[in-house]
Amino acid sequence: MRYRPARMPGSIALIYAHPYPNRSRAGRALLSAVSDLEGVKVRSLYERYPDFSIDVEAEQRVLTQATLVVWQHPVFWYGPPPLLSLWFEKVLARGWAYGKGGDALRSKSCLWVPTTGGDLDAYREGGMHGHPFEKFVPPIEQTARFCGMNWLDPVILHGSHRATDETLRERGLAYRQQLQRFARVAESAAEVRA
Repeated sequence: MRYRPARMPGSIALIYAHPYPNRSRAGRALLSAVSDLEGVKVRSLYERYPDFSIDVEAEQRVLTQATLVVWQHPVFWYGPPPLLSLWFEKVLARGWAYGKGGDALRSKSCLWVPTTGGDLDAYREGGMHGHPFEKFVPPIEQTARFCGMNWLDPVILHGSHRATDETLRERGLAYRQQLQRFARVAESAAEVRA
């Protein structure tokens, strides 16, 4: 899937956390749909930190420059993969992202882009997972809100293992368009402030 490059103002820090990126058709399709947008800085955590030794200062520098932070990852055991959990603990530090003096992310926007192996029907009362997917959102949402970020409606791809190429293309295009819309709104707001 190839998309035409597009110009986008501002900066988007896309934190991509998939422990097996080459095995994930859905992860690759979504990432390739947006990675060529101007201003998007992809941080592939498992490629960058295979030893889990996160360069906290480098990650914080990227976040400081961003107007939008995107967390894209598969859902493992109802949450993010281990390296992203560690990234939350190390990078979103007290005194930097929250707490006294911790306002580096205040008023930035956060978009969550999870993929699930189970289809939407698996996430319901009586389904395989016993609860609607919305029950699993609060820990991630609260992470963003605790850091003073504006929570955007997530872009969720359910049933990623069985998604057709057409579905992946459509979802990738919708994801791309959402980032482009965000950039246009951010640019307009910046012009009004100027």
